[in-house]
Formats: sequence, C-alpha cells, structure tokens
Amino acid sequence: MPTPQPTTSETRFDQILGFTIPERDSRGRVVRLGPVLDTILGAHKYPAALKHCLAEALVLTSMMGGLLKDKGDQLTLQAQGKGGAIDLLVCDFRDGELRGYVEQGDKSKIRQEANSSLESLFGEGYLAITFDIADTGKRYQGIVPLEGASLSIAVEQYFAQSEQVPTLVRTAIRFDQTGCVSGGILVQHLPEGEQGRERLHVRLDHPEWEHVAILSGSIRHEELVDPELSLEALIWRLFHEETEIRVQPGAILDRGCRCTIEHFDEVLARFPKDERREMADSDGIIRVDCAFCSKDFAIQD
Repeated sequence: MPTPQPTTSETRFDQILGFTIPERDSRGRVVRLGPVLDTILGAHKYPAALKHCLAEALVLTSMMGGLLKDKGDQLTLQAQGKGGAIDLLVCDFRDGELRGYVEQGDKSKIRQEANSSLESLFGEGYLAITFDIADTGKRYQGIVPLEGASLSIAVEQYFAQSEQVPTLVRTAIRFDQTGCVSGGILVQHLPEGEQGRERLHVRLDHPEWEHVAILSGSIRHEELVDPELSLEALIWRLFHEETEIRVQPGAILDRGCRCTIEHFDEVLARFPKDERREMADSDGIIRVDCAFCSKDFAIQD
C-alpha cells in the first residue's frame, strides 16, 4: 500500500482548500478566515454575539461557495429571524469575493456571551441557501428551520434535506487582541460520484461515510483557528492513514462589495420620478448607504 505524503504548500488564511478521499467517495472544503474576516466585521460595530454569529456564517458561506464550479456562480446564505436579537443575516460568495452583514432585531435579546443559541439570536426563523448558476441562469434554493445550537447544524440539515448528501460541518471562532479568526471544515459523502449520476445509495449509515465522519469529527476547535497550522497539515492530521488524499487549492478570498454609484443609479432609475423626488433631500440628493460595507453614497437625482 503506498504511503501518502503531505503537500509542501502552505495554506493558512483567506483561501479555500479542497480535498477528496477517492477510496471513501468523499470530498471536502476547509478554510480559515483572518484579515478578510476582520475587514467585513469592522464595517459595523456589532455586539459580541452578533459578531460571533456573522463570523460563523461567513466561514460557512466560503466553504459552500467553494463547491461552486464556474466563474460567476454565486452562493447566498440568508438567515431570517422574528422576535430575536437578529432580524436578518445575509452572506454571499462569488468568484472568491465574500461579504456579509447583520440587521439587528430586539436589542433586549442580545446576550453578553458571544456564543448564543439560535433561539436567542433569531427567535423563530429559517435558513435559506441559494445557488445561482451563471451559465444556465438557474437558481436552486433550500430552506430549513433555524433549529439547534448553531448555524453549522442548520447547514448540515440543509444538505440532508435539500441535497440529500450526508454532510459534516465543524466551525470555530476565536477573538483576541489581534482580531478575529474563524475556521471550518465541510466534508461530504458522494458514493455515486459528484455529478451526472443518481445517488441511489446515499445513507447516513454507509460504512465509508461513518469512517470519514468519525475522522472528520475528531477535529479540535483550536486546530481550526491555529495560525501556525497550515490547512494541508490539518487535513494530513485527520486522514493520514488513508491510501490517497488529493488536495486542491481553491479561491483566494477577499472582501467583495459590489456597491458603486453606477449600480445605485441603475437601481434608482427603476423607480418613478415622483418616488425618487420623495427620496431626495432639499438639494435633490438621494443618500444611499450600503449595508455590506457601511459606505454612504450621495446621488444627484
């Protein structure tokens, strides 16, 4: 049996690393966010609990976005709440560009601890995950209730119910004096191949999947956020006893906000003149702020 060797490349921050375990019919994505995360979170002064939730959502969005195949494809994660500390959380990923923001709800529901439950954060709510495919113009969306201890669990439920793909998700967030780091791993079992074949034998008790899930689930919180541990070394730690591990560096991540005056001009042009007049101030200026990057735009009507 050949002995697998770890790759010599070093992926640490703000880049997706894809991997496959051919003999186990499994694939995965692992990521660790650093400077990009600080940039996105720094656009607003969020309470600790909301910042923690958005950090988790961003690492989930980047891993699911890493499953996209073609340029222009987009993944959007949207969590809608009612009666909790968060009314709306939105993140999206397209061509390596990552962005996200939170709309606060009932401030009295915001707890001091960073890692709050989904119930206290969202009250009653749902998670919607949308894949927009650029080449065909098609949109695929799945919706699951916001139940359980974390967004990661809700994402696992999405893949089980909407995609019918056994999926394990683990995330970790660390805040310190230097900023925020969030890491995650997403592993899936695809026994009938990644595409083009009906998955007739997908089941959670498949022996190959049980093996991979046990190994993947052994990952520790500190490993996901350790800046000294490369993502390649992390995958090697988990699966070094496998016959073959294939790793493939994915997209390099950046904060990508698509707000421009031209974009807002185009949006405002869709409104009737009388409605635009009502939006404008006494100088005929319509002021627009971007929820993602917190920039203000002054547009002459």
